Amino acid sequence: MRGDREWGSIAGLVRSAAERYGTAEAVVDGRTRVSYEELGERVERAAAACLAAGMEPGDRVGIWAPNTLDWIVSALGAVTAGAVLVPLNTRFKGTEAAHVLSRSRARLLFVTGTFLGTSYVASLRRAGVELPDLERVVVLADAAPEEYTTWKDFLAEGESVSTAEVRARADAIDSAAPSDIIYTSGTTGAPKGAVITHAQTLRCYGIWSELAGLREGDRYLIVNPFFHTFGYKAGIIACLMRGAVMVPQPVFNVDTALANIAAERISVLPGPPTLHQSLLDHPARSSYDLSALRLVVTGAAVVPLRLVERLRTELGVGTVLTAYGLSEASGIVTMCRRGDPADVVATTSGRPIPGTEVRLSAAGEVLVRGHHVMSGYFEDEAATAEAVDADGWLHTGDVGVLDEAGNLRITDRIKDMFIVGGFNAYPAEIEQLLGLHPDIADVAVVGVPDRRLGEVGKAFAVRRPGARVTADDLIAWARREMANFKVPREVEFVGELPRNASGKVVKGVLRSQHRR
Repeated sequence: MRGDREWGSIAGLVRSAAERYGTAEAVVDGRTRVSYEELGERVERAAAACLAAGMEPGDRVGIWAPNTLDWIVSALGAVTAGAVLVPLNTRFKGTEAAHVLSRSRARLLFVTGTFLGTSYVASLRRAGVELPDLERVVVLADAAPEEYTTWKDFLAEGESVSTAEVRARADAIDSAAPSDIIYTSGTTGAPKGAVITHAQTLRCYGIWSELAGLREGDRYLIVNPFFHTFGYKAGIIACLMRGAVMVPQPVFNVDTALANIAAERISVLPGPPTLHQSLLDHPARSSYDLSALRLVVTGAAVVPLRLVERLRTELGVGTVLTAYGLSEASGIVTMCRRGDPADVVATTSGRPIPGTEVRLSAAGEVLVRGHHVMSGYFEDEAATAEAVDADGWLHTGDVGVLDEAGNLRITDRIKDMFIVGGFNAYPAEIEQLLGLHPDIADVAVVGVPDRRLGEVGKAFAVRRPGARVTADDLIAWARREMANFKVPREVEFVGELPRNASGKVVKGVLRSQHRR
């Protein structure tokens, strides 16, 4: 298995892939088709532009854009220049994005122009958050405001930098240096950035590719967002390692996915269970040729046994696997193995990956130790010490059980985090935002089951005296103030929230109240 010692860094992986796979197709983005050789050249041009812009090793570079070829090129270009990538959630509002840029002290930002009818540039400019460290904003479009730079003009600036200079910078990257910072809001509501190194990324996704059975020439529809570890590393990085073809899809739309699977002969389709369920249940599924599909990797939610069986029988998918991970552990902790029975795949997240230890605390919390555990939260020693103990065990906040074979099953979340269609939602953060509404005196949020998305948020809110805000009013207000996956789908007004002797909201009571 090829790994971190062979490539050294992500920059080394990109160059190796260009040399190994040459004229083989690397990326299909709409009508644009790029070979591995061409991808390598584009990444080096982007890296040259980063050098011309004054980026130094270790500088943070943000990227706020959907799954596209430009995301791949700009992100890998920044990392090749020795920068540390800070991916931003495309569902963020301007203020949310600005807070991450501020905390990471990003010097450069790549941002999409308009996506899903929203101008990200305008959203960022309206955020009202001071960003003294942000020196350059590059718009991945043909036009940009006067104070920003277009992608084309940014690349042109790099023409004065030679390939030799770019490769010298890339060759100087230490495998132990940070490659990216993945921000997660956590239960405190304050964003925390998990710092992951080049060596961790390469080792983990070399293992992932091996366990999944990703092959050279596989055609991989990447619906999982690139801003998430699953999309970026189990997607882009894994494909670079194996010579698979990346077919990025910016938004999950079942009709578009079916069309892509048929037209591009897609063989690999990781994603949350909701994605696969929607494909199976589509009324026009039989009119699409899905016969090339052979590998599905899922997780992030409960996986019904029936779903695993239907993927294998109705679609003929030879390999269906589940996995468990979190940003603080490079996105992967356990994974099923090819050949596991359907009930193991459906009811567990598999066994620890090589080089990983998993045990349960007395309270049943999942603890993890190994090569993939983050070096820490960026510039946050207190939060790091709380998450990773003196013996190197990462306290995940998830509660689970281990069977006799070592398969892990997640049963609950100490942190109350819930997952909406594959996106992590943190009640403390949502509660803080809802608490800003002028008519809300108190509020608590819990995750509740949802047939389509797995889980969604439900808010229990206390109105201020005299206030007449309705559930629809509060939900509409929330849609303007936070990313869509965070918005509660249901609001129940109560006289007061149940609290224990220490004043903490007893969320178990609220969940029981929802079920009644």
